[in-house]
Amino acid sequence: MPLAGWRRRVLAAGGFPASWLLAGPATSIPAWTWALAALPLLMAYPLRAWRDAPLFPTPAGALDALSGRLTLPPRASLLDAGCGLGHGLEALRSAWPDARIEGVEASLPLAWACRWRCRWARIHRGDLWGHDWGGHDLVYLFQRPESMPRAAAKARAEMRPGAWLVSLEFPVPGWTPGHRVALDPRRTLWAYRIGPEPAARSTGAGPRR
Repeated sequence: MPLAGWRRRVLAAGGFPASWLLAGPATSIPAWTWALAALPLLMAYPLRAWRDAPLFPTPAGALDALSGRLTLPPRASLLDAGCGLGHGLEALRSAWPDARIEGVEASLPLAWACRWRCRWARIHRGDLWGHDWGGHDLVYLFQRPESMPRAAAKARAEMRPGAWLVSLEFPVPGWTPGHRVALDPRRTLWAYRIGPEPAARSTGAGPRR
């Protein structure tokens, strides 16, 4: 198959020297140096967070489509659960500029960087699953499909009726969204309003926008 694009040509050209280094001089490097090289990765992504989504930034303005559709109180409290470098926080601020915005991030380096980038937000360093979601009017997630049942259970247990759980790309299995917004052919916003009864029991199809 012909190579297309300069990136693929560079990867192909670099394949041989990379394989030579791994098979040749790299074999004489002490094994402990590889463990040392892995330390930055372990610092950025603690082992307990490996089941969560890796660093996938939220696109700029991704939540703007929901700003006029969700019922939020004045000075609402919004949480980005797993805020990374703060792209989701910026999207929350763009959609609701008057809100009080917080984030929680397990990685210490990412939490530091996020605090520096988003000084107008309150950043907690900790596990998003151990952080209390109660008291927030909206919790935003950009996780993985496998994480959504756990997120739904946590939202039902901790968030008050009338609050919103918002997910980029991945729906909650069995729950009926209050709003579903297609951002592009690949990405959809799912917004679920927490009620006194589980959202899975709702019989309405919910509005599609």
